[in-house]
Amino acid sequence: MTQNAFTCKTTAWLLATLMMFLGEVAMASSLKLADPSELAGKWQAILNTAQDSPESQALQDKPSNVCTIELKSDQTLGEGADCFSAWLNKSAMGWFPEPDGIAVTGEEGSRIVFFSRQHEGLYKSTLKSGLIITLTRAAQ
Repeated sequence: MTQNAFTCKTTAWLLATLMMFLGEVAMASSLKLADPSELAGKWQAILNTAQDSPESQALQDKPSNVCTIELKSDQTLGEGADCFSAWLNKSAMGWFPEPDGIAVTGEEGSRIVFFSRQHEGLYKSTLKSGLIITLTRAAQ
């Protein structure tokens, strides 16, 4: 009887470990790293609070809450970097794709903000202040 209980417990632990391992492998293979050329171009960045929707914020007459950011194909920031930097209180210089989003880098090349992919063409980041920056692909 004790032998049977030990075997069931061991089997349960082995199955749980196997499921965790296979789950991580499946998850890692499902995240595709985007090519920088896929993300390069103009993006609309909207700064809002958790209570405001990006759509209502974009309609307000507050140009400082909406910027057009250019993600260049050489992974630097072009037009709009100064507006973006003002929101972050850090100098935003570059960017790079990650499997689950876009990272923006500072002067030393280290990541200063991460935008989580919500769906195709929509990325979000919540700043320490609680403000939310939403990136959407600008109309071509």
